[in-house]
Amino acid sequence: MSESDLIKLYSTRILALATDIPRQDRLTDPAATVRRRAPLCGSTVTVDVQVADGKVADYGQEVRACALGQAAASIVGASVIGQSSAQVHAARDALKAMLKDDGPTPPAPFDGLEVLRPAQAYKNRHASILLSLDALCEAMEKAEQSHCA
Repeated sequence: MSESDLIKLYSTRILALATDIPRQDRLTDPAATVRRRAPLCGSTVTVDVQVADGKVADYGQEVRACALGQAAASIVGASVIGQSSAQVHAARDALKAMLKDDGPTPPAPFDGLEVLRPAQAYKNRHASILLSLDALCEAMEKAEQSHCA
């Protein structure tokens, strides 16, 4: 990776997002908690979710990731309240397609993830970027299963 590639990848916007991650307080009584780890870099994200009427009512996260993973967690944390499982899954699938196949930007309110498009060429960073949404999708599924049980 050249110096200009690094500068492009770690833009001022990405670094600003990484230093201002919302919803970093863990929930005391979550409907579900999921911890995910990116094996290549060791980044980890733990999410807690509370669901009401099929939508995210409350959300907490603990993020121990690179700047790209932190930026993604920041956007997810700022956008997640009020979103349904289908919307969260659509955002995760769109982010994955954006990174791997130059797909479209994830739909609003997760469209801020567009800032991570320069990471497409760095496949070793994709898992860290996807951690928050991967964990959230799994947590939503767990919360729905426990609600139906």
